[in-house]
Amino acid sequence: MFVGANQKGFTLIELVMIIVILGILAAVAIPKYQDLSDEAKEAAARGALGAVRSAITIYYANHAVQDSAHWPPLDSVILAIMAQGIPDNPYIAVDSLADSVVAGATKGTVVAGGCGWAYLVDDGEIWLNSDAVGENLW
Repeated sequence: MFVGANQKGFTLIELVMIIVILGILAAVAIPKYQDLSDEAKEAAARGALGAVRSAITIYYANHAVQDSAHWPPLDSVILAIMAQGIPDNPYIAVDSLADSVVAGATKGTVVAGGCGWAYLVDDGEIWLNSDAVGENLW
């Protein structure tokens, strides 16, 4: 095979330098992507929590106007308040709708059993039943 003087290509050193530069870029980009994933998960959790809290408050206000003010019982939280169901807790996977909310918990304490939400019927308070980043104190 004849190698002409006009043949062009990359040297081994140039190829190694490109691989090193791509490695540095990957080392910088991957942690930034991880931070964005964590922020998205927190935003989804806060949004779902706000929606559920609003629905519970509306339930309370409606009953205060119609008859006597009371916070919704647990089964109403799961079935009736949220028309499309209780949103998922992004920090924990729940197998079924019945397992999505637990009652009688203490805020700041994660209740075992795989429930995504904890609900205190006495005062209508609801929070995430997980503690990946302290979300059970929101």
